[in-house]
Amino acid sequence: MADSDEDPRVAGLRTAVARLRRELAAHPVEFPDRGIAEDELAALAAMAAGGPPETSRLRRSLLLIAGAIGSVSALSRGLTEVREAVDLFAQRQEG
Repeated sequence: MADSDEDPRVAGLRTAVARLRRELAAHPVEFPDRGIAEDELAALAAMAAGGPPETSRLRRSLLLIAGAIGSVSALSRGLTEVREAVDLFAQRQEG
């Protein structure tokens, strides 16, 4: 059960990252930058575990993950969910 004081953006990021990590682990095809995607997803999970992360670091990880996954269409929905979760942090910062 999530702490009632937890930032819903952090919970959403944690959920999206966990989902994409599972999808990537289950994806049967190897691709050249898979390790980069796995490492950056682990970094995002660690950031989410520590509370509200730094937006610039989130965006950097997102770019690395997107570049690493490339055009693996089977992972596109999970990647979109992670991007949307990261965007919520930027929206709050800009507003």
